[in-house]
Amino acid sequence: MKKKISIVIPVYFNAGSLPPLFERLQAIESQLASIEMEVELIFVDDGSGDSSLSELLRIKKSRPETKIVKLTRNFGVVHATKCGLKFVTGDCFMILAADLQDPPELIIQMVAKWQTGSKFTICQRISREDPFLSKIYSALFYRLLHTLVMSDYPEGGYDMALMDKSLLPHILHSSKSMYTPLLAYWLGYKPEVISYHRVKREHGKSRWTFRKKFKAFVDIMLGFSVTPIRLISAFGAIIASLSFIYGIVVIFNALLGNVPVAGFASLAALISFLLGLVIIMLGIIGEYLWRIFDEVNKRPEAVIDEVY
Repeated sequence: MKKKISIVIPVYFNAGSLPPLFERLQAIESQLASIEMEVELIFVDDGSGDSSLSELLRIKKSRPETKIVKLTRNFGVVHATKCGLKFVTGDCFMILAADLQDPPELIIQMVAKWQTGSKFTICQRISREDPFLSKIYSALFYRLLHTLVMSDYPEGGYDMALMDKSLLPHILHSSKSMYTPLLAYWLGYKPEVISYHRVKREHGKSRWTFRKKFKAFVDIMLGFSVTPIRLISAFGAIIASLSFIYGIVVIFNALLGNVPVAGFASLAALISFLLGLVIIMLGIIGEYLWRIFDEVNKRPEAVIDEVY
């Protein structure tokens, strides 16, 4: 009996890369057919403002069994991906970026590992041809992730991963702001690892802005780690201890008659520091509270406009 792999591809301003991507996917589909493996392609148009939908409809015309999910607007790659995962019917599934920086040909190796029993296969980046600032951000991002969230997470991270269908319910039923690659790794399945070099982007301009990267980092930190709350508690304990010691010193000096005249500058600096610390703490707590509210208000992650 033939098995099927479902490939979910979020699309956002990828009109230039879709034709060569589809061409390479067709070649991969032919290779997989030789080992009796069917391919299910699911494209999710995440509110693209270019001609991405037109290109997707051309793909649909050339390959009628292709599924195209059009969202009403841009909801973000995590939400668009989870929306596409709802249409998965394969025995295994994966998420593939549409920009061709991650080579689709790795799918052949990933399927081979799945066929030998691996439920979770990841493609780990060992090098990348990204802009200098992007490399700096990525290095800092994964360093903090290792230190504060998950110490055994792959160096350099990963985006491509082939997962058995048994992992699908856990991802679909996760919270709205959950970062999919980290969640899949957190589930505990021991991954098979394929190393690769991330190539330079050749088509279009990346829409993965610093603002989106920072939001993803905050979501990861607050969604997987209790460290921010514990840091707040630690800061509070340190400040309280120092204040208590300072109070004892003041009382002791008062008993000895050595009461200095308090300076306005030092008092203002101390008050400003403590108020700033309180505001930062309240902000972190507020981020946690917002995520709780976002989960309980039953707002949809993404809205589907049409399915082709």
